[in-house]
Amino acid sequence: MIQRMKLSRSLRNIGEQIEDSVENATHDGSSFLRNVGWLSAGITALALGVVVGREIRQRYKFNRRTPYDVYAHSGDQAQDVEFGVGI
Repeated sequence: MIQRMKLSRSLRNIGEQIEDSVENATHDGSSFLRNVGWLSAGITALALGVVVGREIRQRYKFNRRTPYDVYAHSGDQAQDVEFGVGI
């Protein structure tokens, strides 16, 4: 009878250790997914910043054109030029 009690205690301890390790494994998996989520959110924010920054820069440069920029292709023989001063 005493041996049964010792065996049941040791089996209960082993069962608790297995449950603890399973719980820790699930927490590790969730932290991994959480880190992947944060990484993808960071990359998305970076890509959005690059696109928005490029658009703002293009608009800034477009609004600061000089007359030389407007007539830069005035002597070109290409057909796709729609404006300019011809020679």
